[in-house]
Amino acid sequence: MKIYIAGPMTGLPGLNFPAFHAATAELRAQGHTVINPAEVNPDQTTSWEACMRRDIAELVTCDRIHLLPGWEVSRGATLEHHIAMQLSLAVTLHPV
Repeated sequence: MKIYIAGPMTGLPGLNFPAFHAATAELRAQGHTVINPAEVNPDQTTSWEACMRRDIAELVTCDRIHLLPGWEVSRGATLEHHIAMQLSLAVTLHPV
């Protein structure tokens, strides 16, 4: 299964990349193909809009969205969740 990871980044230390990388490692160990926005956009100085354009292009190729804790308060993750729901992707929540 191809899984897209979504969660909060803006305003968090290191843009929350460690949480994204940890979830990616877990899901890949289970045999999934994982799209990690921290890998898609590794340059932390890239604008939010540029990152979202790249991320959404990847999201629409996936079967499932995997939501990290705090996704509900993230402008980007809530947008990604909305798109995933409209495209009928499966949704999973990362354990806290």
